[in-house]
Amino acid sequence: MAFGRSSRRKRPVEPVTLKILVAGGFGVGKTTMVGAVSEIRPLRTEERLSEAGRPVDDLAGVEGKNTTTVAMDFGRITLREDLVLYLFGTPGQDRFWFLWDELAQGALGAVVLADTRRLEDCFAAVDYFERRAIPFTVAVNLFEDAERFPTETVRAALDLDPEVPVLLCDARDRTSVRDVLVAVVEHAMVRADGAREPATT
Repeated sequence: MAFGRSSRRKRPVEPVTLKILVAGGFGVGKTTMVGAVSEIRPLRTEERLSEAGRPVDDLAGVEGKNTTTVAMDFGRITLREDLVLYLFGTPGQDRFWFLWDELAQGALGAVVLADTRRLEDCFAAVDYFERRAIPFTVAVNLFEDAERFPTETVRAALDLDPEVPVLLCDARDRTSVRDVLVAVVEHAMVRADGAREPATT
């Protein structure tokens, strides 16, 4: 009678799921960023820009843009077998900001996407996450016709705290976006560990 070696089946790993926001000004590349890295077909809530919106939508610097996110973008990426990120892209225009509080609930951290041609457009997002103590990373989207600046110059222009990571990225490139998301998770974990440490006297 032959006996075969019994093979132990590996138990399936139950992944930890984390929520990450992708924020920034109008036309900065949030929808592109979510779409570039998502392993599922991203959910998009884009509508065509209308004449009615022209008085309130500032198209300076993004004159070629003809659609806008009106609720959110949604995507998913598996960073490791045991770690999955759910990505929520926020709308960029002020008139949709009432959605931000709902999207931010339960978020581990956020990416603030920046365009050096319109850096002031991300001030509101930086302020939003600072006020709510949500860890965030600034990612400078390297548009082809945008001037390149060192990350420390961007940090100074945005008046960021020293621990906030600032990275250069291409929102169209999966590897580049993945690196940004890894930086957000690592930064958020460091912040969480620091909050758990007892104060020394």
